[in-house]
Amino acid sequence: MSKHKLPRKSTHIDMTAMCDVAFLLLTFFMLATKFKPDEPVVVRTPSSISEIPQPENSILLTVDPSGKVFFDYDNKKAKESLIRTVNQEKGLGLSDAEMSNFVRGASFGLPFNQMKGFLALDPINQKNYAFTGIPVDTSYVAETNELGYWVQAARFAGQQEGAPPRICIKCDASTAYPKVKDVIKTLTKNNIDRFNLLTSLEAIPAGTDAYAERNEVKPK
Repeated sequence: MSKHKLPRKSTHIDMTAMCDVAFLLLTFFMLATKFKPDEPVVVRTPSSISEIPQPENSILLTVDPSGKVFFDYDNKKAKESLIRTVNQEKGLGLSDAEMSNFVRGASFGLPFNQMKGFLALDPINQKNYAFTGIPVDTSYVAETNELGYWVQAARFAGQQEGAPPRICIKCDASTAYPKVKDVIKTLTKNNIDRFNLLTSLEAIPAGTDAYAERNEVKPK
């Protein structure tokens, strides 16, 4: 009696199906992922033990080591409303394309009179632009303090979109305190008393109350 070998099962169909699924997932993540533009300035924030992340829908005020102040708002819809208001009230003369560049762009640090020239540049030249920082007038009033104006206009734009923003300050560990103080005074003089200071996370020192609370260490 002859022995007949059973045909081997082919895995070609199964592997093809798996490749199709993997390709579809990869395509989905590529289309769904939102890439954030490169920031024009890099700061090394002071460290702390706080684990509170930067909130969504936030106005970000960055102070670089030399004290230059940069502004950004991560709510794209409110940011579009913001630039249209600023363009009208400050007479910047921006085109629709230049306002679109503002909405898609990252942080910027410029006075009003340089905005149009900057936004007319292509992304590569914008990245290499020599920012001078947003002026922070010592009066701290929105009408004469350009940073104060940006913050108040952004808050109004967020409220109009039904999403009041939080304000975050990020500064370099080597930034002179008076420069950071000017930013904080700009907020407090405009009746803004709640804001976040962004830091880098560090380990909680053993023996502190925070360490005991985190690890539920009972006192001896």
